[in-house]
Amino acid sequence: MKKFFTLVVLLATITVAQAQVKFGVKGGLNLTNMTLSKDVVDKSNQTGFFIGPTVKFTIPIVGLGLDASALYDQRSAKLDGENVKQQSIQVPINLRYGVGLGSLASINFFAGPQFGFNVGDKAFASLDNAKNTTSSWRLKESNLSANVGLGLILLNHLQIAANYNFALGKTGDYNVIDSTISTAEKVITGKTKANSWQLSATYFF
Repeated sequence: MKKFFTLVVLLATITVAQAQVKFGVKGGLNLTNMTLSKDVVDKSNQTGFFIGPTVKFTIPIVGLGLDASALYDQRSAKLDGENVKQQSIQVPINLRYGVGLGSLASINFFAGPQFGFNVGDKAFASLDNAKNTTSSWRLKESNLSANVGLGLILLNHLQIAANYNFALGKTGDYNVIDSTISTAEKVITGKTKANSWQLSATYFF
């Protein structure tokens, strides 16, 4: 993975001066799967959204390109009845390989790193009286993830894409306090990861 990231940065540095550039707007849906290192709470996943400006570089190598975006991103999951919402600025940088289907359309495969910066609430808490437990959640200030996906470009302006965004480290930490058991065992700690299927539409001017 590190070698791939190095290749992306090196390729961008060498070719950006010769690349054709297009600007656009990107938006879409997040279908979030919040995973826990220890299954100690009830959880259900929810949808979110993202939107923001994007830029596409067409590299002077047949079929290759580079995309970069700055997206306001919202993801959420319900954990022990509490809606834990992650609001962040996400910066995906994807290397793209396209296959033309004539002048009307092309298919492209893409992958690359995504850098996230939390701009919303970072701490959450919930109380479950039925279980006599208290849960607290803390999201990280920043996170690193990666994308892999498939897109369809129509008329060289509209791109419809689907990708999987997966965390490369923890998204946050949680503590669960169970008041029904002994003091030595009642605090359970763990880590969370937020992975998402994403559906997007991008219009390039």
